[in-house]
Amino acid sequence: MNLWLRLIWVLLTAKGRGHLDVPREPSALAFRVWPHDLDISIHMNNGRYLTLMDLGRLDFMVRSGLWREVLRHRWTPIASAVTIRFQRELRTFQKFRLETRLLCWDIALVVMEQTFVIDGGARDGQAAARALFKGGLYDRKEKKFVEISRLMALLGVSEVSPPSTPEVAAFLHADDQLKQAGRVST
Repeated sequence: MNLWLRLIWVLLTAKGRGHLDVPREPSALAFRVWPHDLDISIHMNNGRYLTLMDLGRLDFMVRSGLWREVLRHRWTPIASAVTIRFQRELRTFQKFRLETRLLCWDIALVVMEQTFVIDGGARDGQAAARALFKGGLYDRKEKKFVEISRLMALLGVSEVSPPSTPEVAAFLHADDQLKQAGRVST
């Protein structure tokens, strides 16, 4: 139930956080670690990070204006790959923010960075975890991913993708290798 409450909170408060200037501005969501977020080590469960990342991407889509188009066309957000590096634990009642930014894109998929930043205390401003996400919007009627140029045009953005950083290139390479290995073993 707590995840539904967070989802509703993200949707109801999105307008108050303002419109995002894609691709320059990141989304930022403030959270607190609650007891139901914990694992047996009494810090935030690793699966909870991935769930909260969904909310960060949703906030990005809603505040950029893309969500209206997603609903109108009945597109489905699809995650293709995620890698996450845990750096500092998040403990009970600790405040943190999730920053979601668009890094680069190709024909049909984007790469986003999602960073969990400690908010307050001795480690204020330090990253608790950093993730790279690859995904896109799937059009079930057309049976293909929606081209990013179309999405950008819908948002009034005419920019080309920035080049991949070395860590993004490594992430994409690793994803491709895993994808190829899955084809061989099946």
